[in-house]
Amino acid sequence: MAFDPIEVLADWVRGADLAAPPPLIGVAGAQGSGKTTLARRAARALGAAHLSLDDVYRTRSERAQAAAEVHPLMGVRGPPGTHDLDLLFEVVDRLRAAGPDNVTSLPAFDKLKDDRLPEVDWPVFHGRPRAILIDGWCLGATAQTAGDLLTPINVLERDHDPDGGWRRAVNDALAGPYQAAFAQFDHTLFLAAPGFDVVAGWRLEQEAGLMGVSFQAVPPERRAAIDAFVQHFERITRHMLAGGVRMDVVVPLDPARVSLPPAWSRR
Repeated sequence: MAFDPIEVLADWVRGADLAAPPPLIGVAGAQGSGKTTLARRAARALGAAHLSLDDVYRTRSERAQAAAEVHPLMGVRGPPGTHDLDLLFEVVDRLRAAGPDNVTSLPAFDKLKDDRLPEVDWPVFHGRPRAILIDGWCLGATAQTAGDLLTPINVLERDHDPDGGWRRAVNDALAGPYQAAFAQFDHTLFLAAPGFDVVAGWRLEQEAGLMGVSFQAVPPERRAAIDAFVQHFERITRHMLAGGVRMDVVVPLDPARVSLPPAWSRR
């Protein structure tokens, strides 16, 4: 039986103390799982502000510097270490302090240019939000042990990170500043894919929509690029699906992204 996870988000928002700061609610899920669509839909329905981790990627120049100083793969946006968490929580603090007449600018990122938009082009939220919804693929993920990082799990890690330097840098970020960030959420929900094997196909469906073509019409070179891109997320996604995640509610998805009744988990 299908289940609409917006019901969980609505319960959290409607149950919040209106005299207290707006609750911070996280929605996690793999690429193509529908987490952003869910968070946006809930925000519109509930009078909440919505942000995505994708909106606070570090700038292109900042990631280029990390690629030069830490590891070349740190230049690729997405994994822990490539987000500006300070910026994210500066905005969260402004939203929590906002009154009915305030206007709060929300960061935005241009994925075609692979860079953050100038602040003058950021969207804005008017007034005081009922809640703050943030979606992100790795929200709530726990760090792995050193032993877990030793063996490459895909071609990307084998060919571009043979000594594990990138894996360790990402895991260190996840174990440190990201855990501190996740601890600030009042509620979290995870849209759990049935397995990592569906993620590339889900991401390909997104690409087809962006291109305005059918799934079958996506060119072979784009399919190959997507297959390569999702490998950057494979390790942590598999870890999350295997239980390496702290969530209030886990909503299983079937391969068609139909939401099944939730499983509740301890934080």
